[in-house]
Amino acid sequence: MTQLILGSTSPFRKELLEKFNIPFTCAKPNIDESALENETPEQLVARLALQKAEKVSDEFSSGLIIGSDQVALCDGNVLGKPGNFDNAVQQLSSFSGKTVTFLTGLCLLNAETKNSQVIVEPFYVTFRELTLDEIQAYVNAEQPFNCAGSFKSEGLGICLFESLKGEDPNTLIGLPLIRLHQLLKNEGFDVLANQKN
Repeated sequence: MTQLILGSTSPFRKELLEKFNIPFTCAKPNIDESALENETPEQLVARLALQKAEKVSDEFSSGLIIGSDQVALCDGNVLGKPGNFDNAVQQLSSFSGKTVTFLTGLCLLNAETKNSQVIVEPFYVTFRELTLDEIQAYVNAEQPFNCAGSFKSEGLGICLFESLKGEDPNTLIGLPLIRLHQLLKNEGFDVLANQKN
């Protein structure tokens, strides 16, 4: 059976991939995630998803490697992970009443043939008008310091939103499973035929 490798140590991506109910391995891709000069956000997430998969392929001579990267955009600015309380409060305050675009780069790399498929999937989150008290209460409760955009949509973060728009709700958490399923099929890997017993 083809080995599946998730090029990420994100607990959120691991949990998403577990929905497929197939065996997989996780590997940490150590790469520089800095943007290049004049690189668009779309180009950035596509490049980083590919680079993560390529880095992990150094460890594996065969198998299908999944690389993924995500950025959030608000008012044309790229937003990363907040890292601490104050930055999270600042990010969420700037989102109040606005729509934030999340771009997720997804790569599937065949370690043996070096064939790669790369896509970028958008997802749109419109935030309610938020008070500072609501924002601080949320950040205290969920401490979303390692999440792009400073929230966990699979948790209490849902209380911050007015609406969500996109092809696949999993995209917002960091792994577009509908598109990943198609990429796997393109490589001849059928998720439904490879179910764990």
